[in-house]
Amino acid sequence: MIEQRTLAAGRGVVELAKSVIQVSGVDRLDWLHSMLTSDTKNLLPGQSREALLLDPQGHVQNEFHIVDDGQVTWLIVATDAVAPLMKYLDRMMFRSKVSLAERTAEFVVFGVHAQVSSEGVVWNDPWPEVVAGGARYAAGAPSGWVYQEHVIATDAAAAFAPELERVGTMAHEALRIEAHRPSIADVDDKTLPNELDWLATAVHLSKGCYRGQEAVAKTHNLGHPPRRLTFLHLDGTAHDVPVAGDEILSFEGGVRGERAVGRITSVAQHYEAGPIALALLKRNLDEDAELLVVSEHGEYSAKQEVIVPADAGKAAGLKRPNLLMGK
Repeated sequence: MIEQRTLAAGRGVVELAKSVIQVSGVDRLDWLHSMLTSDTKNLLPGQSREALLLDPQGHVQNEFHIVDDGQVTWLIVATDAVAPLMKYLDRMMFRSKVSLAERTAEFVVFGVHAQVSSEGVVWNDPWPEVVAGGARYAAGAPSGWVYQEHVIATDAAAAFAPELERVGTMAHEALRIEAHRPSIADVDDKTLPNELDWLATAVHLSKGCYRGQEAVAKTHNLGHPPRRLTFLHLDGTAHDVPVAGDEILSFEGGVRGERAVGRITSVAQHYEAGPIALALLKRNLDEDAELLVVSEHGEYSAKQEVIVPADAGKAAGLKRPNLLMGK
């Protein structure tokens, strides 16, 4: 709890389990543009992008935090995804004038919840804004989320931001969940970007073709996401919390539903909000329905706070803010 307060006040820094890939060559931005959900073709030096790699059915496979320095494009990705990702990217090079280098051993990625000056590469999180070409389903996102990732050479990591206190990743996760901020931690093998409200910051709906685009566009314009990301307030009387993957049942009138209506994707004890979670629920579940989380630790009643509404999609009348990409 103390570390969360420190981080939220902009006085902390967290070392992340992130890896770094460098993409160089004259075709690097066009090449990334052809594969990923965001507009990287028009990325200017120093600007930040968030992007996703999808499978042909539009399911999320990888998340990228992207910065270009004018000569090299820096990709920040989850460490456990970097090995298979490098193999995939290498296969997709074809005749493009690009080269790849995995630099995880040479750089450390730090997260700060403040605007901090740095000589390294800095990725500025666009959340909770809506980037150009994006669209938000949620009526609004919690304010106060300011977040950066700094790529620092390993031999300089110990000297990075000495005025900031080192804190753990659990503190960062609690702040992320409270901000309704989706991440790769909330993804399973069926996740569509639409389900997590990721169209706001990681998808450009008007850019050229990329793998999985048809599924994203059809869901957005003609249908509804089959599931919806929801913020949960959990029963705070227990001494522990559920874990990611725990099933959620309906609990109307004190009667347990027979089938799962969703699952926990991320969970934390927040220093102000108490036990909280993000969950993927069936779209047609009543937004006011009382819920019960079933865990090996016990059972927890839960109340919904809507992020992606049940009527998300069929977006002919949806307002799409015309905001600049990046910060």
